[in-house]
Amino acid sequence: MTVLSDLLAAVFERGLGAARQGDWSRRPLEELADALISTQGQTSGHLLAEQVLARFNSADDAARIAFFHHLAEHMNVDPAAARAALNAYEGTPSRATYRAFLAASEPPRQELIRRLNQIEGATGALVAMRADLLRLGQGVPELEALDLDFRHLFKSWFNRGFLVLRPITWQTPADILEKIIAYEAVHTIDSWEDLRRRVQPEDRRCFAFFHPAMPDEPLIFVEVALTRGIPGAVQPLLAEGRAALAAPEADTAVFYSISNCQAGLAGISFGNSLIKQVATDLAAELPRLARFVTLSPIPGLMEWLKGAGIALTDADLPALAAHYLLNVKRRAAAPRDPVARFHLGNGAIVHALHAGADLSQKGRAQSGGVMVNYLYDLRRTAERHEAFATDGTIAASPAVKSLAASAQPMLKGALDGEPTV
Repeated sequence: MTVLSDLLAAVFERGLGAARQGDWSRRPLEELADALISTQGQTSGHLLAEQVLARFNSADDAARIAFFHHLAEHMNVDPAAARAALNAYEGTPSRATYRAFLAASEPPRQELIRRLNQIEGATGALVAMRADLLRLGQGVPELEALDLDFRHLFKSWFNRGFLVLRPITWQTPADILEKIIAYEAVHTIDSWEDLRRRVQPEDRRCFAFFHPAMPDEPLIFVEVALTRGIPGAVQPLLAEGRAALAAPEADTAVFYSISNCQAGLAGISFGNSLIKQVATDLAAELPRLARFVTLSPIPGLMEWLKGAGIALTDADLPALAAHYLLNVKRRAAAPRDPVARFHLGNGAIVHALHAGADLSQKGRAQSGGVMVNYLYDLRRTAERHEAFATDGTIAASPAVKSLAASAQPMLKGALDGEPTV
């Protein structure tokens, strides 16, 4: 009888859900969200979730902002209930009082996001929704607080255990290759032939992280050049007609481009895991590899120099770049340069600077053509990461430290203390 009752209930709920679907299409998006958070039926819940995501996807920015404000204001934590639950747990710690406190301290909008994620294809839609929230909610305190709920859930859904590392080759399906072209954020891929030069030769590699819920959407990818020695310029690595190196002859793996692909996953870090996994796999494949380095841009250098009013010549740039990377901070004593924060936070060392390393229009505009090698010594990355995270220690080679010190005469009279942002 129990089985028969369950079957009848499921059939009734499915029929009721189908009947209601027409009504839902006429109800405001906010009401659909409220109905989803209160429904107990699985079928009706799925239909509601589909409606919410479809309606949000077709909404304009004004409607999306209104939806976000609804979540922020009407699905927020009840401070009085959370306070009472905490007092009860503090007075009588137990499984029951702790469970009550957890329930009271979690905003209902987190459960809404979970319920939305139960339907097929919802994970990618929620990533896109968060991209809209970041775009539309910047500077709005209650919407920035709402983003913490997305971020909290995404950190669990996109942790390293769920990610799949896949090589990107010339045989990779065309739809994914098209996305690699579109998402490249460091050195623009101008054509299919340009892409072929980056993934087909035996001294070139490309790897991307994917998530099982978004199997055709790369989350982040890295382009790698296998070289002899550490390169000091990017154009030769990308040059048309260059002679390929036999992969077993390489002694250095150069991570020359790392691109995050999903704006809605900002702040969910994959880069550390990606670099270390790729380095480990390449070391196993090519035992002669002795060094793992980047050839990285310094995107904020020229903006900082201009803002600081520092007069310079091209000959001064490497020294000033070294000073900028090691000494110019933003809040919380972290380096102002975002690429430096990323690699130093991963346990790398500032290894060398190169003038005239990126002669593209973008490279000149951002850093006067200067680029930097960050060196990953896999035996010491954990130690250096901990030092950077704990007290902001920046690991740098003696040559870079000396170069930074040589910039001091150029800075006299230009700065009253170090600028911060």
